[in-house]
Amino acid sequence: MSAATATPSTTAAPQGNGFASWRETVVELKGLEPVPARIYGEKKRGQAAPLVVHYHGGAFTAGGLDCGVKLASMLAEAGAIVVSIAYPLAPAHPFPQALDVGYGVLEWAWKQRAKLAGTGAPVFLAGEEAGGNLAAATALIARDRAHPPLAGQVLVSPMLDPCTGMASVREFNCTETQGKWAEGWRNYLRCPQDATHPYAVPGGSLRLAGIAPTLVLTSSDDPMRDEARAYAEKLRAAGVAVDFEMLTPATGWPNTLLASEPMECACAAMVRPRLEGFFAAHLPAKKSTE
Repeated sequence: MSAATATPSTTAAPQGNGFASWRETVVELKGLEPVPARIYGEKKRGQAAPLVVHYHGGAFTAGGLDCGVKLASMLAEAGAIVVSIAYPLAPAHPFPQALDVGYGVLEWAWKQRAKLAGTGAPVFLAGEEAGGNLAAATALIARDRAHPPLAGQVLVSPMLDPCTGMASVREFNCTETQGKWAEGWRNYLRCPQDATHPYAVPGGSLRLAGIAPTLVLTSSDDPMRDEARAYAEKLRAAGVAVDFEMLTPATGWPNTLLASEPMECACAAMVRPRLEGFFAAHLPAKKSTE
């Protein structure tokens, strides 16, 4: 089956909740199950917007399109066209199945970029929590396969340490939530050897040169903040252009990003300017008409 979308239906988010509107679609990928998706934002005539493939959180085992609405909305309100996907979940679909779908949708988005976001639209990746892991891994695959070219990636409270052993996680008081992440890793990885695979655990990769420019966002109360900082430092040491920021005051990340209640994330006012600045810094230079 060739990559194509079904005819999308327009679905508006409830009014007054701060969410961007979206339209539902299904992405057909050769050899894989159809992928439910939402497309946020509207292409503007004569303009090219950033096109972002977005992966929601949920510790690899939970979540869906509703779970990803908060970050997807912030990306859209920062000027992007966002393709947010419902990738297959573990344990029924362990590594690398979600990643196969994620990369397949990225290739589809690249082929459809003019239609979705305008001629010459730059393509980005983004994800929160487990979705941040998938975005980081997809960026590695895109580098290794030399396609498609990425303008950048946005990793928000990324889930990168299968040992869940860094200090910021150990000091976290909510043992139930910490257990969710450990259980998520156990369900996502097929065997102990997967924990050494760079596509399963990008934070452990020994070869990070050539990765697309990266924005890493965490917060002062985020249990993932140590692994987020460590990954940003490894990317920077490999020569990757990295913007790292730990937001204050408390955000409640990653849990507040994943909640599907119909209300805007309290962090939105802090996050949108960072997203806008990152997109602006990595848009292609406009050709002179002189």
